[in-house]
Amino acid sequence: QAPAPQRNRAGYYDNTVAGISLIVTPNSDFYRIDTAIVVPSVDVNSWELSISGMVDRPYKMNFAQLIEMGLVETPVTLSCVSNEVGGHLVDNAVWRGVPLSDVLNRAGVQRGATQIVGRSVDNWNSGFPTEYAFDGRAALVAVAMNGEPLPREHGFPARLVIAGLYGYVSATKWLEEIRLTTWEGFDSYWVPRGWAKRGPIKTQSRIDVPRGGSRVRAGRVAIAGIAWAPTKSIASVEVQVGDGPWAAAEVSNNMSVNSWRQWVYAWDARPGSYRIRCRATDGTGYTQTSDIRPPAPDGATGWHTIDVRVV
Repeated sequence: QAPAPQRNRAGYYDNTVAGISLIVTPNSDFYRIDTAIVVPSVDVNSWELSISGMVDRPYKMNFAQLIEMGLVETPVTLSCVSNEVGGHLVDNAVWRGVPLSDVLNRAGVQRGATQIVGRSVDNWNSGFPTEYAFDGRAALVAVAMNGEPLPREHGFPARLVIAGLYGYVSATKWLEEIRLTTWEGFDSYWVPRGWAKRGPIKTQSRIDVPRGGSRVRAGRVAIAGIAWAPTKSIASVEVQVGDGPWAAAEVSNNMSVNSWRQWVYAWDARPGSYRIRCRATDGTGYTQTSDIRPPAPDGATGWHTIDVRVV
């Protein structure tokens, strides 16, 4: 029998399980979903960020002034609300930027300003509750991704990264304005188009290997993948093979409360056809529901399920 996969020195499965998602997604592989037909090309030398709306001291700043406010770095998993169960519109990166709370505190947020709206240079917008900039979650005006300046397609020169929210309500790229308003006073881009006004990321997990529909050799097989619940963390992952009991998978180190975790289950596979499922439990004790729901209007639910044949 092959031994069960071991974590690498850093506590992850990057080099030890073939086919598992890397703990940090390379910039070139990070999913991209936006409404831009042509990716905006922004001249950083003339770019300005405006802080406006329900604030005591509206102001503008250029890129150098933004950087001077002081940068922090933190890993955050982002996901698109249109991601299907088992889909790949979810990735993890290390973001560097200015805490959104610092940007807002300089302006002085007025009482009653219950929504933050981020607007892009091409006039797209997203909106989320003001409290999310101040409740301790990672909330950044991000300028770098995995140690490099933001790639054009991911929002250069600056974008919003708000942990725990689907991108459609939070992830304004090519950021030009942060406007404070009321929750009732404005519906951001996707809300009139039928999507929910609130977009918290649902606790989810995915099987990366083996691939659904594949044939695998009998013996020790690594069933492996990722699970995510940004702001809540992943506490555990379980795997079910056929009609057998749910069994605990091994999980990687926890990169941050906002990051996905890799998981691996060592299966002693015998010849036959099998259905395999996974489910995650987050740090609040909530376990993924088996209810199958589509992405609209506020994110898909259900257990990722694959069929494999052991020969």
